[in-house]
Amino acid sequence: MDGVGVEVSKRPHAVCLPFPAQGHTSPMMKLAKLLHHRGFHITFVNSEHNHKRMLKSQGPSPIHISQDFCFEAIPDGLPPTDSDAMQDIPSLCDSTSKTCLGPFRNLLANLSLDKTLPPVTCIVSDGVMSFAIKAGEDLGIPMALFWTASACGFMGYTQYRQLIDKGLTPLRGTCYVT
Repeated sequence: MDGVGVEVSKRPHAVCLPFPAQGHTSPMMKLAKLLHHRGFHITFVNSEHNHKRMLKSQGPSPIHISQDFCFEAIPDGLPPTDSDAMQDIPSLCDSTSKTCLGPFRNLLANLSLDKTLPPVTCIVSDGVMSFAIKAGEDLGIPMALFWTASACGFMGYTQYRQLIDKGLTPLRGTCYVT
């Protein structure tokens, strides 16, 4: 049994996967903490770049919330020497969609094999990290997409094509703003 009095194998285990940008990572971390507070074992998956940044910000002590809140990292496919690459959102989107499925699927499989952890019972993925849907399907793990944007931002995502088709975006000048 663990410290909460629930057998390790009986606890739900959520793997949380944010898009590697602050406006996505922070809300996912808040959700992960809420799930953890409700008894979930959490594996929070960062990009290698963000994971290294978190380690640096912690100083000499390792990242640690509790023994049942773990951090893992997968490659994001961006060159490790380019610290500004994380600011190029189109390149980051393209890179994560092309390179993260295999490493994420392998991480899920390894977590499932680790007998010291509860089995993975669900994936909570940022809506932008759609490759996680395929990984969940491949391994038979239930999936939930978490949209970190506001309701207004989400509406923009869903209506973007129609806005272009109607000529409303992109704006052609400052006179369209007022």
